[in-house]
Amino acid sequence: MGTLLVVVLGLLVIASVRVVAERVGVAAPLLLVLVGVAVSVLPGVPPVVVDPEWILAGILPPLLFSSAVAMPAMDFRRAFGAVSGLSVLLVVISSVLIGLLATLLVPGLGIAGGIALGAILSPTDATATAIVRRVGVTSRVVTVLDGEGLLNDATALVLLRAAIAASAASVSIGGVVGRFALAVVVAVVLGVVVGRLGLAVRRRIGDPTVNTVLSFATPFVASLPAEELGASGLVAAVAAGLVTGHGATRRLPVQHRLSDTESWRTVELVLEGTIFLLMGLELTAVVEDLHRDGGAVGFGAGLAAVALVATVVVRAGYVSALVLWVRTTARRGSAMQPQLQEMNAQLEAGEPVTIRGRAVSLTSPRRIAAFGRRLRLQIADIDYFRQAPLGPREGTVIVWAGMRGAVTLAAAQTLPADFPERSLLVFVAFTVAAGSLLLQGGTLALLVRWIRPAPAEVSSPAEQEALRDRLTEANLAVLDRHADEPDVAAFRQRLTDRDARPDQTLASDSRTRVRLEMIEAQRAALLDARDEGRFTSSALSAALENLDAEQISLELRSNR
Repeated sequence: MGTLLVVVLGLLVIASVRVVAERVGVAAPLLLVLVGVAVSVLPGVPPVVVDPEWILAGILPPLLFSSAVAMPAMDFRRAFGAVSGLSVLLVVISSVLIGLLATLLVPGLGIAGGIALGAILSPTDATATAIVRRVGVTSRVVTVLDGEGLLNDATALVLLRAAIAASAASVSIGGVVGRFALAVVVAVVLGVVVGRLGLAVRRRIGDPTVNTVLSFATPFVASLPAEELGASGLVAAVAAGLVTGHGATRRLPVQHRLSDTESWRTVELVLEGTIFLLMGLELTAVVEDLHRDGGAVGFGAGLAAVALVATVVVRAGYVSALVLWVRTTARRGSAMQPQLQEMNAQLEAGEPVTIRGRAVSLTSPRRIAAFGRRLRLQIADIDYFRQAPLGPREGTVIVWAGMRGAVTLAAAQTLPADFPERSLLVFVAFTVAAGSLLLQGGTLALLVRWIRPAPAEVSSPAEQEALRDRLTEANLAVLDRHADEPDVAAFRQRLTDRDARPDQTLASDSRTRVRLEMIEAQRAALLDARDEGRFTSSALSAALENLDAEQISLELRSNR
């Protein structure tokens, strides 16, 4: 009964804090950490100790899966260069530099212990970066931060395990690299397979509620076998989520997708709230462990402050180099765009394509189509990078938004009981994570208003016009197939003149079938445009949501 009461109270606290946070304009994770800390120091409240496996294997896989499902695959592909650098290279650099600093400041810690601390503090928290969505920056910045938070855990955990092993025996660099490659490659393959199999099974399920239950199981079906194979369960869950998110709109009925969306929003609210509330509640247990081992809270707090500053400084240095590289690459792309557009025009006209001064004739229709897709995608990528710049101001947001969170604390608690200075390292991890969330998360909105980075993209009139053209073409193709039916010819003329909506002329129940065909054709056209990178993800998402709502309305009306 006691455990059940605690769970119910926890749910009520999470819901209440969410409501209060929306009214006062403060991110809910920050308030939940503060509430947890306040409760942990109340008299009579016992120390709260959470098995880190519950966080790493029970809570994070579904959260990362859900975030990956919601991430536009095209945006993720475009940001992958920056994301992979932040997720691998920055984590390694941070782990080594912070490890060396900790070795100097903590006598007897050793280089293995220092790198372990560096690995614990290096990854940003995917759930913590949800705070950045509130401040109105470009989708490119959000994608970079989300992608980093989704993938950098694997690097950090592999380094942490290597450092733990090195504290007892020698570990070679080649062994660490091989272990990391195994952790990522096996996890990605397994996640992709699970994601595709999941879609194949779920498209054959008629009940939306059963379908949603299967979606809840998908991240665990990917992550648990990956862990058993020595790979990263978190990366497997992310890979399964990316595959699911990209393929769900084509392969799952609209009712299933809407059921998934609403159910996962509730799951995200509960799991994210649980993570941050538990972080605050664990304060007493972390401090008691430090006292029991003879550690000083003042020294631990000072070390945590130094470590927090070091994480920001190292991140700032790396992101500065990253922004310089991105801007140089973007300038090269802009210089190439006229040539790419000329090649595309030649291809569409059926002329030989000129590549580096040489005329190349493509005879195979398949090769022509594939080459044309690559050209159009390159041109669309260049336009995207120009419209969503990544300059010094955006880089500053990326630096300050790199908050640590529950992953840092959970990783620290996986240290063996006999690891050197374990209680001190756990205390430092807790303090850095909580301090990062409160300091950086609490001031992020002020920083954005001060430095004024590029704002969130708004669909331009030209984009809206091109989107309407694409939808109109899809509608006309359907109407041509039904040209001999009553009312269709008249509506086709009105649609060509752009003064009608599908439900203005084809409003009778006898025409519902035609309208549903039009919706399916429009959805297919939008998904093709998504794969070509022709429109912003926000514009496509809004258009797809409108189609889903119209389809639901039609189906409900026809079933009456």
